[in-house]
Amino acid sequence: MAIGYGFIVLIYLGLLVLGDTQNGFFEFFPIALTQLPWLVALALITFFLRYLRWFLLLRLAGNSVPLWRGWLSYLSGFAFTATPGKVGELVRIKYFGRLNVQASRIISAFIFERSLDLVVVLCLASVWVVDRKIFGLSVLMVSIILLAIGVVLLRPGWLQALGSFFFSKGFLRLARLLLLLADGLAGCSVWLKPWPLILSLLIGVASWSITAFAFVHLLYTLNLEVPLLGAFSAYPLAMLAGAVSMLPGGVGPTEAAIIVQLQWHGVPYAGALLASVVVRLSTIWFSVACGLVAIFFEELLFE
Repeated sequence: MAIGYGFIVLIYLGLLVLGDTQNGFFEFFPIALTQLPWLVALALITFFLRYLRWFLLLRLAGNSVPLWRGWLSYLSGFAFTATPGKVGELVRIKYFGRLNVQASRIISAFIFERSLDLVVVLCLASVWVVDRKIFGLSVLMVSIILLAIGVVLLRPGWLQALGSFFFSKGFLRLARLLLLLADGLAGCSVWLKPWPLILSLLIGVASWSITAFAFVHLLYTLNLEVPLLGAFSAYPLAMLAGAVSMLPGGVGPTEAAIIVQLQWHGVPYAGALLASVVVRLSTIWFSVACGLVAIFFEELLFE
């Protein structure tokens, strides 16, 4: 983990050094930093909204957890959110397990949440499409992921049979993983009803819209002239580009997608680079910090 994060820090330092050669980057950097408190405050609101969705989903599935203790367990997953597909967030299995929530239920909630968020973020990104290639590839990948999840939901026996096959061949860890994944996918069916779906989608739209508007606010503060809808859809599309890349945290492709879109609107490279670095500091890297703090308190208070 430390090596991975160290590599990511090197990438960001490289971006900053590159930005130093661009007129205007460090001129506006102090102004951008003054916006970080507002941006992280908005990020905290989105984190709590997303946790409330988890809290309600667990309640609907028959798992009652203390509101604030569950909040800490939910935040713990963000410590490993900078992983391909955010699968590192499944560290929540350990901490929700202390609250008597089964591992398969946490996997179900994770898959359900990620699937709906892909749909929501794709819809927000479609408000103003700048780069049709990036958008088209994002639509294709989201469609493939949702189709695969849908197939397994309809035919859970296929994944169970595959797990049994690997178990018979002696690949015990892979077999257990596949069987656990099959149980997790099957568990999503409890929420495939109008009320849980509508409520979860509404919370997702509210949460990711706040994130998109935070980016709009940052661009306005930096005096970067971008049409409102173009600015609103830029960060969601960049997030999809990062997800499609399957790189840890989408580091690199996400920032590049932000820069490409802003430059398409005539924003100078230095300004686009600055906006991409600051918004990522206030979202994914702030969430990682929150997750590490949550794990610290989990281990300190409840081990």
